[in-house]
Amino acid sequence: MVRPLAPYASKPEETRGRLHPEPEHLMRSPFQRDRDRIIHSTAFRRLIHKTQVFVYHEGDHYRTRLTHSLEVAQIARTISRALGLDEDLAETLALAHDLGHTPFGHAGEEALNAGMARFGGFSHNDHTLRILTRLERRYAEFDGLNLTWESLEGIAKHNGPLCAAGIDRPVPPTIAEYDSRHPLALDQFPGAEAQVAALADDIAYNNHDIDDGLRAGLFSIADLAEVPLVGAVFQGVAARYPGIEDARLIHEAIRRLIDRMVGDLIGETQSRLAAGEVKSAGKVRALGTPVVAFSAEMRHNDRALKAFLYERMYRHCRVMQMSQKARRVVHDLFTLYLAEPQSLPSEWSRLAAGPDDPQTARVAADYLAGMTDRFALEEHRRLFGSCS
Repeated sequence: MVRPLAPYASKPEETRGRLHPEPEHLMRSPFQRDRDRIIHSTAFRRLIHKTQVFVYHEGDHYRTRLTHSLEVAQIARTISRALGLDEDLAETLALAHDLGHTPFGHAGEEALNAGMARFGGFSHNDHTLRILTRLERRYAEFDGLNLTWESLEGIAKHNGPLCAAGIDRPVPPTIAEYDSRHPLALDQFPGAEAQVAALADDIAYNNHDIDDGLRAGLFSIADLAEVPLVGAVFQGVAARYPGIEDARLIHEAIRRLIDRMVGDLIGETQSRLAAGEVKSAGKVRALGTPVVAFSAEMRHNDRALKAFLYERMYRHCRVMQMSQKARRVVHDLFTLYLAEPQSLPSEWSRLAAGPDDPQTARVAADYLAGMTDRFALEEHRRLFGSCS
């Protein structure tokens, strides 16, 4: 059964179109086609060997960027259905949001950003748009995937406006260049589907990092007792199922936490839609504040959980050790490619200019950012020997 969309949803028949016009498909909406193009892209396949927190060889059951993206997409679809939003657009944005990540997660990005500091820097969000509009080369008539305006807008602005009053950061270069050709309304919030995908990302990684952190032994169930909401949910499950084994306890607690956060987000968003008398997708963008949000209490809980995970997981000595190694691998590879562009594969080296040139730096960053964890480690071993 086809569900009618809410008045404030992004309507596929009202899309602002693609940079390169294409005839519409008889069986798939524009947003369905966007989702399908993401799934069939090379960058999406690579996510299977890019990490969230742990390097790929640390274990087979930890989250990768691919499994995380699928989990975000599932949560985003659930929320979108409850709110009457376009599920295909929300899923597109959820599946695409991590495409621009380097190998080794945020540690790899920090190292590449440091290397690119003289050449405009590097951010995974800007690189995602670069992949989608330039680096994927699959179609005969254009570079990139030629996604709809709504998809690219949501990807560029998933954290909010990029050039509104009070924002003193420059617009990232790829986003700025694309905006000059196909304006993305960078001074406004994105549509509701993009806002849903952004918070579905928060829900997924917070809860699944609890799972991965417990599995890795970085902290214990007892350590979670004082974390608001989380401790109470774990205690509630343990009380209801006395003697339950830890693996089942963890799964039961995490699925309840996700349900609580999703329910809170839907309720708060419905209240904001009603209070703002939001009757169109345009009003969502022009509202000047997010319409998709957690309640004040859930925002407090979310901050507390993030603080716990930062201290007990992301700053754990084992994770910090891995991060140091990751930064060294990315730094070494980038430095070599910048100084000796002939070290790049031929299809990349011919795009480079001379050593220490901005064009060479960008080519090296594009190549390096596309690597999986495994490939980056293998390349470093081949070019430099062991990295222990």
